[in-house]
Amino acid sequence: MPELPEVEILVRHLAPLMRGRTIQDIAVHRVKSVRPQSVRAFRNGILGSVIQGVRRRAKYLLFDLQHPTRGATLLLGHLGMTGRMYVQSARATLPKHAAVSLRLNRGVFVFEDTRYFGRMTLDSAPLQNLGPEPLTNAFDGEFLFAGLRRCGQPIKPKLLDQSFLAGVGNIYASEALWRAGVSPRKLARRLTRLQCERLAGAIRTVMAAAIEGGSTIPLDFAGHREGDGLYYYGSVSDGSDYEENFNVYDREDESCERCGGRIRRIVQAARSTFFCPGCQRG
Repeated sequence: MPELPEVEILVRHLAPLMRGRTIQDIAVHRVKSVRPQSVRAFRNGILGSVIQGVRRRAKYLLFDLQHPTRGATLLLGHLGMTGRMYVQSARATLPKHAAVSLRLNRGVFVFEDTRYFGRMTLDSAPLQNLGPEPLTNAFDGEFLFAGLRRCGQPIKPKLLDQSFLAGVGNIYASEALWRAGVSPRKLARRLTRLQCERLAGAIRTVMAAAIEGGSTIPLDFAGHREGDGLYYYGSVSDGSDYEENFNVYDREDESCERCGGRIRRIVQAARSTFFCPGCQRG
């Protein structure tokens, strides 16, 4: 599932493409994708609006719309597990799994979703209970230390709690814990202030590195070749691929680059956790 860096990269790609364009027509190809609104309410809420900008909150894309008579509207997008969002030529054929398409005064915005877990919605309720962003001044080691003092969960599942910390997902939680030298199984309330400082710094580092790495790749959303149009990293213009070099994630039984130990995989809260028992004790 896309995490904060992937969504941030997508927002940076879409924002200059969509800013100032008018939504001239709307096609909902999958009713589930616009819930809880009806198709009619969704269409009536955004038709004729001008896209003022595209930004991000946690793992959500926020499309700021302005209508000449209705005023401001916020459109939320969530990629789910397999969602892709891009702008294609008005002459191009819509993909098989298009969930929502918006005809703009120049091009067509496509929300494609193979498994239909994503959303395009006018319901902003999901934003109300989100925690602070890990790349803002509201997040630091002291915030972690204070927030974890009474938490009986292991630290890895706690980092995935979006009401506690917004945008951190399975991949970067594992990577940050490795970088900080903290066991994913350690009870959150037992982390020392120093460990919280290290973990906060590690979270910032892995997030920033992922955004920087992905933002340097010229994404090709034209859809001329199989694989184009991925929501992040994806296929670049010369057909090569960018791939992140993870330290522990998805590297079960491989050697740890720091200590040479064997990386292990365990399951926590129904999610895979990768870690090095040698580096991440406790």
